[in-house]
Amino acid sequence: MIEIAAVYGSPRRKGNTSILLKQAVAGAADAGAHVTEIVLRDLKMSPCLEIYGCKKGGGCVIKDDFKTVESLLQCIDGLMLASPIFFYSVSAHTKILMDRCNSLWVKKYWVEKKPFGQKLYPHKGLFISVGSTQGKRLFDGAVLSVKYFMDALDMQLWKTLLYRGIETEGQIREHSSALQEAYDAGFDLVQALANGSEPS
Repeated sequence: MIEIAAVYGSPRRKGNTSILLKQAVAGAADAGAHVTEIVLRDLKMSPCLEIYGCKKGGGCVIKDDFKTVESLLQCIDGLMLASPIFFYSVSAHTKILMDRCNSLWVKKYWVEKKPFGQKLYPHKGLFISVGSTQGKRLFDGAVLSVKYFMDALDMQLWKTLLYRGIETEGQIREHSSALQEAYDAGFDLVQALANGSEPS
């Protein structure tokens, strides 16, 4: 069975990205995947302290809730990550997770000595984001960060769902097409993982 992690990065439990990710989770489950949901606001995770204890074996040495997430991220086939935009980047909760995954980057490139630039990605990821403004480059920074975060997981950023001009809690429910797109993306991610296809 295909294993997928769904990571909720919003500080709001019922925020717009959470609503969209719930739809994607439903789609992935309907496609036959086993989905583990992770709500970052419920975890106790320190930011990366850059002490490089991970150089010894590729695992983070800080003892907190990241240990469970770190183990999960190393055994999944796909990842669905959702975060709102804060100052043209991901939320603080999401950024802490990404920074803590520096341990997996160290494991991949320093411990296992995989060559840089080798783009052989056995896994695929979906990024869902919502921003309140109409800025032309609103998602550029977040998407770039997510792309290289997923690289540390041997994962291709397979697809993005990005929505502008959405701010109030639950406002995304007024956009039925966005809800359907999220469901379809979750379903299609499982299909893509099963047959190695690219997003449509």
